[in-house]
Amino acid sequence: METSRSRGRTPRTLGAAALAVLLTTGAFTPSASADSARTETPVGTSGGVTETVVRVKAPLPASFGARPAACDWLSYLRYRSSSGPASSADADRVLVAQPGILEGAGAFDSVARNTVTRAAEQGRHIEFWALDRRSNCLEDRTGIASGNQHTAVDYYYRGKQVQGRTFAGFVGNDKLGWMAKLGIEQTVRDEYDLLAAELPDQGVRKDKVLCGGHSLGGVITGYFAAADFDGDPATTADAGHNQCAGYFALDTTVSTSLADLSGSIPDDTNLPDVGLGYGVVQAGLDSGLLPRSLSAPVLLNPETMTLLAIAGVGALQDPGGEADLPSYLPANTNIEATNRFLFSKDTATFLTGSPAVKDFRLTNEAILGSLMDDQSVPLAFLQSSVGFFDGGPITDKNFPAANGSSSQPGLFGTEYKAIPAEPHGPLYTWRNYDRVGDPDDPGHRSSDGTPFTAAGKEVTDIQELARSMAAQPLDFTEQYFPTKLVTDIELATSPQVKRLVVHPDGLTANPTLTVLAGDGLLAGRVPADLHPVVADGYQHLDVLTAAPVQNNGRPEPVSTALTEFARTPR
Repeated sequence: METSRSRGRTPRTLGAAALAVLLTTGAFTPSASADSARTETPVGTSGGVTETVVRVKAPLPASFGARPAACDWLSYLRYRSSSGPASSADADRVLVAQPGILEGAGAFDSVARNTVTRAAEQGRHIEFWALDRRSNCLEDRTGIASGNQHTAVDYYYRGKQVQGRTFAGFVGNDKLGWMAKLGIEQTVRDEYDLLAAELPDQGVRKDKVLCGGHSLGGVITGYFAAADFDGDPATTADAGHNQCAGYFALDTTVSTSLADLSGSIPDDTNLPDVGLGYGVVQAGLDSGLLPRSLSAPVLLNPETMTLLAIAGVGALQDPGGEADLPSYLPANTNIEATNRFLFSKDTATFLTGSPAVKDFRLTNEAILGSLMDDQSVPLAFLQSSVGFFDGGPITDKNFPAANGSSSQPGLFGTEYKAIPAEPHGPLYTWRNYDRVGDPDDPGHRSSDGTPFTAAGKEVTDIQELARSMAAQPLDFTEQYFPTKLVTDIELATSPQVKRLVVHPDGLTANPTLTVLAGDGLLAGRVPADLHPVVADGYQHLDVLTAAPVQNNGRPEPVSTALTEFARTPR
């Protein structure tokens, strides 16, 4: 249904067939240009924004040991104005963004486009670089890139080939030995090496680059700002803070501590007890006794992260069509446990598995919404505000925590959760963010009378979210997050990590923009002296995914703030 708010929006999706060809023919694979130290491949141009994927060769030290050849490359998504200069050095500003925990470059798609577009409307040409972590080299997006949900499931679960390629399986801990050393030191070194390769003139970097990130990306930016990269603290041209004209923090702070991000790491991950001390933790990672990649028994592991993207494929392929994904997926313990965790209305339903998600009639958009919306998914760091269920009666979702409970863990967020009420009943559709509050909106309420949502709480277009998850060459979610990256930061006072903070004054050496999600992880907890811009109604992911025009008719505030910050003279 078209509304006054949705009319006139320019479609910005990449054709599934084109993406499939690019990914499966090796156009995005470094080995396709093994004689070159850099590749840049077009992704698409729409709405005045040109997107490419850039890969720069940056081999790891030999001490990391054996790893796939693709892991000796760094990757990022480059967004620029189609009418702007082709050379990054000639842009007015370059925003370089570090992803958060379990997050890939594709997650920045909407905010990058919105920021580049808004600046171009003001006659300025800026670029937005969404960085991908090195460990994302292990991901295989061939099935996702087919643009067909059944093809994707067949590729990842039934051994069927796509473009002559067969899925090799999700990578086990025994194959991740090289990631045991992939911590904060190598992560900030990767950013420095990438900047130096792409913008060789340090003066250009200092004048034009704005360094920042989302969630954990703010902490990584803090370590980058305080780092020294030539081994001589007396020479400061190489210092991290001298690679940036300013810093930006998206629902995070630029710091060297995880304290501001409580609630961003789930309690049931396999994160080792850092009380063991740096040496013991590192020995555990080196030996493989400790997992080298952050994951959890359900929801947060390579398989389920891939399933999120597969749901995005369905929402793009046939938004209003009745979904068969729950029944088409094979049965295994991980999928069954994840489905129960996400789609149980109460503890009894979780324990019995009835009714199951496959007992409800849902459109493909409703499947994606149930996996990502803040009124459905019970993990705050995965929540976005993309609308609400439609098409039938709705009831409270009181698992894993009851709605309205004062003791609800911060990890679950504060929004009331909802779920379809009638199995084997009506076809449940999805009411997009810009139709919440319309005259035909039923205005569903919890059993205690509390409205589940309102127009001012909905900010992200579900089709844009689907595009970011399923139509990008670099992933939205992250399948293989390096455990060492978090344990290093949690052990910040250990000599091995403390020595990396060579220039502590670097954290305040440049102006900083702090943008907070009004309902996000840091709501009400950021010191007032940071003068944060607050995006009302936003959840943690909304600062990256929100639509360019909001329900109040105003421009999206995160990209507006970034554009203004990029204008400020240095």
